[in-house]
Formats: sequence, C-alpha cells, structure tokens
Amino acid sequence: MSDDTTQPPARRHFLRQVISVAGTASLSSPLAIGAGAGAAAAATGAVAADAPAAAAVPGLSGYASFSADEAAFTETMVNVMCPADQFTPNGVDCGLAIFIDRQLSGAYGKGAGRYMNGPWTQGKPQLGLQLPLTPEQFFKAGVEAANRQAEKKFGKTFDQLTPADADAFLAAIADGKIVDDEIPLASWFNELVYPLFTQACYADPLYGGNNNKVFWKMIGYPGLPATHTLDMVNYRGKPFPGAKDPKSILDFS
Repeated sequence: MSDDTTQPPARRHFLRQVISVAGTASLSSPLAIGAGAGAAAAATGAVAADAPAAAAVPGLSGYASFSADEAAFTETMVNVMCPADQFTPNGVDCGLAIFIDRQLSGAYGKGAGRYMNGPWTQGKPQLGLQLPLTPEQFFKAGVEAANRQAEKKFGKTFDQLTPADADAFLAAIADGKIVDDEIPLASWFNELVYPLFTQACYADPLYGGNNNKVFWKMIGYPGLPATHTLDMVNYRGKPFPGAKDPKSILDFS
C-alpha cells in the first residue's frame, strides 16, 4: 500500500466502482480481488490499528449455514478481498462473512422462486447458470472444490494459504485458470461469490454486512434513498453534509 494518503488505494477505487460495474470487470486485477499481497498483509499490520471500528449488528452472531470449514474459507476470502486499511476494518469485521452466510441460509440460498426441476441441459451462456443446485448448495460445493484444488496446488486448504497465495488463487479461479472436474469454479466465483461479496459491502447493515456503514461512509452514500428526494435536487453537484452520517433501516426502526 502506498504511503501517499492523498489518494485512496486501488482497492478503494474498486469499491467505489463496484456498484455500477459489479460482475463486468476482469477479476484477475488487483482492483477486483484486493490490493494484492501488500494490501492483504496490511490486515495484520499497523494500518489495521487505524481502521475504524465496525459495530456488530444486534442479533447477528454465529453462522446459520456455514460449517466450520466453510466459515474458515469464507472468512479468509473476504479478508483477502477486503483487507483492513485506514478506510475500513477487514472483511470479517465489516460483517461480510455474516452477510453471505445469512443470504445463503435464507430464502435466496434455498432457491426460492427458482425452477428446480430438470431436465438439466447445457444452456446458452446468456441464460446464466443451469444447475440442479440452490445457491447455498452451489456455494458449499464450490468451497469444497476450491479447497480440493488448493490442496493439489499448495498442499493445504485455502484458509491456510498466505494472503499473497490466497489472492493469486482467487484471481486464477476467476480467470478460469484453476478448474475442477465437478464444479465450474469460474462461474461459481464470478456469478455467485463475487456478487454476494459486493452486496455484502453495500447492503443495509440490517442484513449483516457493511457494519457501522463503513462502505457507505467511504463513498459518501447518505443511506435510505426514499428520504432524499429533495436532497437530490437541492444538492445536485454539491457535497451533501448528510453523507457523513448515513441512515440505515435500523435508524428508522
């Protein structure tokens, strides 16, 4: 990470852009996976001490879907993709793993509203994934497959890798350079894991991620848009003072 604090690090440019371009950028670059080994290592360095504290969301503790191995994988992954720095704590402390777990354990993860009856034939790429798996099942199968490939490549599971190796491993999965005979890992990461990660960053804290509204504060998002109709008119093109104290659903509960 650069010593120059006048401009946000590359990862922060990624987090600003991800709202509008999530899922369309190449995930092999440092902008998509993190700021690389240096930024990931910063999670345990002096920079982490300066990161703002992330307040836990009341009532959200423990995992509802993840096994111990899945939790270890996910926590390592979100910390690599969102290492601690002067803008936010690491991914776990931001609540990203909790958000993903809650989404997978709820209606979305169970496949609510999805057609789950075969036949399962090969579809066109523009039709998206055609799998006889719910999002929760697909996530878990992908974690198992990724760990299987990590053991082949490094002799250890993903959660035991150094930040640099974990970063490179995720980038290789996203680019289709690491494949598994049973699970389409590139699709797993790009079409399920990465969208869940971006949602975790910018969701209302009520749902587990974006603890203490750290990502909203970072990009100047003021919170619930329904309360800002006149503000968008009066402050168009101007700094909005309310962005320093964004409001979530919890603030109106």
